[in-house]
Amino acid sequence: MFSNNPVPRLVTVRERFPAVSFGTSGVRSLVTDMTPEAISAYVFAFMQQMHHSHTYPQGGRVAVGIDLRPSSPDIAAVVCSTLNFLGYQTDYLGPLPTPALALWCLSSSTPGMMITGSHIPFDRNGIKFYTPIGEILKEDEQNILNCPVPTELLETLFSGHTLPEPNTAAASAYVERIVARFGDQCLKGWRVGLYEHSAVGRDLTKAVLQDLGAVVIPLGRSDDFVPIDTEAVSEQDSQQAIYWCNEYQLDALISTDGDGDRPLMFDAYGQFIRGDILGLLCASHLNLTALAVPVSCNTAIEKFGTFKRVERTRIGSPYVVEAMNMLREQGESALGGFEANGGFLLGTSLPGLPALPTRDALLPIVAVLSLAASQGVALNSLIEGLPPRFTYSDRIKDVPVEDSRMLLTRLLNEPDYREALIPHESAHVSIDVTDGARLTYENGDIIHIRPSGNAPELRCYTEAGSVDAAKSLCVATLASIL
Repeated sequence: MFSNNPVPRLVTVRERFPAVSFGTSGVRSLVTDMTPEAISAYVFAFMQQMHHSHTYPQGGRVAVGIDLRPSSPDIAAVVCSTLNFLGYQTDYLGPLPTPALALWCLSSSTPGMMITGSHIPFDRNGIKFYTPIGEILKEDEQNILNCPVPTELLETLFSGHTLPEPNTAAASAYVERIVARFGDQCLKGWRVGLYEHSAVGRDLTKAVLQDLGAVVIPLGRSDDFVPIDTEAVSEQDSQQAIYWCNEYQLDALISTDGDGDRPLMFDAYGQFIRGDILGLLCASHLNLTALAVPVSCNTAIEKFGTFKRVERTRIGSPYVVEAMNMLREQGESALGGFEANGGFLLGTSLPGLPALPTRDALLPIVAVLSLAASQGVALNSLIEGLPPRFTYSDRIKDVPVEDSRMLLTRLLNEPDYREALIPHESAHVSIDVTDGARLTYENGDIIHIRPSGNAPELRCYTEAGSVDAAKSLCVATLASIL
């Protein structure tokens, strides 16, 4: 491969491309930093990891998928060209949800790469990596960053190549997995609005809902990329949801983020159902007994009383996967996990439903709709039956990571600064430092502050005994920081 240079010069991925690095899940950066050299270096390092950790042979197939960002096809072309240069066969899956690519990798025992920036703005993009047994873990990320890359590879031109015709079998398998589990008439009589925007799985989601018997009303389709964040729903989207639900007499309004691994759901009144509540209801409907969830999720999960084991982790699906692996090793057989953004991970196979231990938006959407339909109740009735704990989250954009870290250091180490910055009517009783600073107060309120792992943003998560109290707590906290 590098025959003209028997002793190639080496440089690690971390050293050569410091602006392109891992966030909570996958590589993220500005598109301008994702040069062909950076992309080819990550492809090389990932395949080295596959060879050493999974004994994946050179010449094997590697799946590649994309979201609908304008930069994704060009990045995918570099990925495919680099793979071919390194001696691998490319299985190009075209535009499809990230969990559909992950399912394909699991079922075909192949590694894969998904070109997506998830929910972050269109001027950024990234790559998510999947092994033949699931998404990569934090240890894999460090091995990739520390992998020496021959500089000769970085001098090879990989841009300007044409993508092959996509293999659509992966998208079809993803649809069939859900329809086979829930049945073709489980949503008969339901009117479901589908906010399509630029979600890569919008057509697949429509097909699934129709196959399940729902009347689907497509709404808001966009050819421009729309960065939907399911943890920080904008006021504009909230008002749009209320209008659509009333205008079209919907039973539910649903959507996903850009790459289809985070769900978005509103009830018939246009009220947002938070992702961790979707996850709780989905896990209950699937009769799971053990869960792994990040520390930021609603404490109603434990208070609900259904799950015998709940492991709290740092934020990011690799940490949830690691905790699920531990629970599986300890003998848990009805196992899952989810994040506050609603992305659901099924850690063990269930009757008629193969395991998919990576974030998925479609399973919690369909499971919760199916649960309400089977009970003959509206979505808001499901929420009313849960413990009265309510969460809210928002963010401050364009905050350098260094500034966020300095803020957290002072919050944790300077009590006077903490009390002045985050005033509260009662004293805090504990600080959880699993991920950022999570303060619990005597009256049960929770304020959790941490830097985003995907973008230069400072995030705030709050929990209280009412929706209004949780929102007010979050708004006041962010206002005091600003």
